[in-house]
Amino acid sequence: MSKELIRLRDLCMAYDDELVLDHLNLYINDKEFLTLLGPSGCGKSTTLRIIGGFTAPLSGDVLFDGVRINDVPPYKRQINTVFQKYALFPHLNVFENVAFGLRMQRRPDPSDPKRKTKLPEEEIRQRVLEMLEAVSLKGFENRRTDALSGGQQQRVAIARALVNRPKVLLLDEPLGALDLKLRKDMQIELKRIQQQVGITFIYVTHDQEEALTMSDTIVVMDKGTIQQIGTPEDIYNEPKNAFVADFIGESNIIDGVMVQDKLVQMYGRQFPCLDGGFSENEPVDVVIRPEDIDIVPVEQGQLTGTVTNVTFKGMQYDIIVDFRGFKWLIQTTDHSPVGARIGIKIDPDGIHVMKKSRYSGLYGDYSSFSDEYDELDTVEPEEGGDEA
Repeated sequence: MSKELIRLRDLCMAYDDELVLDHLNLYINDKEFLTLLGPSGCGKSTTLRIIGGFTAPLSGDVLFDGVRINDVPPYKRQINTVFQKYALFPHLNVFENVAFGLRMQRRPDPSDPKRKTKLPEEEIRQRVLEMLEAVSLKGFENRRTDALSGGQQQRVAIARALVNRPKVLLLDEPLGALDLKLRKDMQIELKRIQQQVGITFIYVTHDQEEALTMSDTIVVMDKGTIQQIGTPEDIYNEPKNAFVADFIGESNIIDGVMVQDKLVQMYGRQFPCLDGGFSENEPVDVVIRPEDIDIVPVEQGQLTGTVTNVTFKGMQYDIIVDFRGFKWLIQTTDHSPVGARIGIKIDPDGIHVMKKSRYSGLYGDYSSFSDEYDELDTVEPEEGGDEA
């Protein structure tokens, strides 16, 4: 069983009388890769800064290994941070950048405990070289940092943070400055480094792909509150509300009625599903992922609609289909032209039913999926033509 390392208890924070964290409670396990995920302004970076000691909460407690550390300054916490701006020293080579923190350290002199002494040079060298190997930068010791790629600079920053052997590494959107391919490569690299060094990583991002790729646990936040905590699979397949469903992946979110356990109604039609525990005829939100929808001939469809937009994405088509004015997104390898009438089928395990929430009705309609789709959206469904 994983050991709890950090607990955030009833944290509140405000800036200019605007509440940023609203009684936030969270625990983080030792050796866990946990991601705080949410839109700008949701409180994720503020949470990270409170854990690191750079910001003090208005109220609430930060516990580290069971000990309250609210008043412990950052440099005395067993926590290091890598920011989006790596802040490397351009006048120092890679080795000296990584060694910088070690050269600042002092430890009791064995011959005189009252006296502090520097770390031995051989120990510094050994620890730096070990860390450079861990981040795949062996042989780069004498390279200038301004001669490195963005991904290499990031790994230098990570090595500099890890060489001090913290128990926790905080990462505040560290991939934001990298191009798409390098970001994807670094997602895999960061997970590998975390598993190799065996410490807790707390990662902040607004990028759902980063969160799904790297995390053991994802914490989805909005407006200073936690919306859901779970594994990437749980968050994607079993979102708690319309906000989570929309923020993690693409989702069609439709008003429905739970007729009874394992039977939901949409557009006047009843669909078998796997969900239960709702009241009979309870209004619900129904989530259907675009990849879980099969296109079939009209006569075989559970619903029929009109294709309004088609975008080729390489391995798939993104197709927008109009069902009585509500636009669905379907991701498929089968091409259907604009204006075509199609049927769709959804298996029971492709339907996820959620309780109504304050986010109901705000997401899931792809009428304005993107500017590109807006410009293409010129085909109107025939009045009364879509079956329900």
